Amino acid sequence: MNHSFFMEEALDEARQALDRGEFPVGCVIVHAGKIIATGSRQGTAGDLVSETDHAEILALKQLERSALVDHSRLTLYCTLEPCLMCFGAILISGIRHIVFAYEDVMGGGTRCDLGRMPPLYGGRPVILVSHILRDKSLFLFKSFFSNPDNTYWKDSLLAAYTLSASFSAPS
Repeated sequence: MNHSFFMEEALDEARQALDRGEFPVGCVIVHAGKIIATGSRQGTAGDLVSETDHAEILALKQLERSALVDHSRLTLYCTLEPCLMCFGAILISGIRHIVFAYEDVMGGGTRCDLGRMPPLYGGRPVILVSHILRDKSLFLFKSFFSNPDNTYWKDSLLAAYTLSASFSAPS
């Protein structure tokens, strides 16, 4: 699987969110080398904030409208580590491959000990791949948090971590 190619597609979704003034999270779901669902963060621009319109949730809702039944062979790509809500929804959906770009030090859910979770969440193996195109995602988050017009999570741990984070050294 070409993780970089599909993460670029998720980054395109994130750029679209950023262009709308939204938190720059994008997500794509892939089956057999083809993107079958997409999502980008909504509900962070303006006065009425929604904490459920996450890119992953929107992509999962799009996936529900497809005829695909076996989700165990799908791979979900996201520009930010899924939060606990999204991670739970991904697990319940049956997706077992999750690839993300940038770590969410404030709300990342993938570090949960699945062995201690009830069978609905912890009963199936999950493959996690992190830091695919991390610098490109970090750039989008730095752009978001550096813009004084964006107030979503402005003074949060994630904002401070992001603004102080370094880009990887070129290899």
